[in-house]
Amino acid sequence: MCGSTKCEESSGARASQDTLTKMKTHHENLTPMAHSAQNRCFGCGPASPSGLHLEFMLASDGTVVSLATVPDSFEGPTGYLHGGIIATLLDETMSKAVRARGLTAMTRHMEVDYRRPVPSGAPIRMEGRMVRSEGRKHWTEARIFGDDDTVLAHGIGLFIEVHKAGHAK
Repeated sequence: MCGSTKCEESSGARASQDTLTKMKTHHENLTPMAHSAQNRCFGCGPASPSGLHLEFMLASDGTVVSLATVPDSFEGPTGYLHGGIIATLLDETMSKAVRARGLTAMTRHMEVDYRRPVPSGAPIRMEGRMVRSEGRKHWTEARIFGDDDTVLAHGIGLFIEVHKAGHAK
């Protein structure tokens, strides 16, 4: 995290420890989120041959959850995921938190706190939620948990709602 006042002002949603504590682990009452078979998204697209193929579920409180085991082909150091893949996991989770509200948005700003190495080939859980919205701006946060519920990485992001080309709104 950058820690500067300018960066804090640009993110608009610096997560506090209290906020992190309020995000809770979800194990039940999860509804699968649908993905188009033609979706080529690197994170969740079934049509992306080299993608992560993440599947997301929605909890009753609006939190999105993904249970995954990311293969060692996405490693940095042996046994651990590459930092860029960890950022992608957080970005994808935050994006789905916005999508769960029926909105399409793109990342404008994102910060990642790499707390502990994220193992490859081991079960992890990602959770994300929308923190607040103002017009087309949507602030989000996400966490990656290890199999012992330890927070391995945390991210905050600002997403800007976009409209499909040729569609005015």
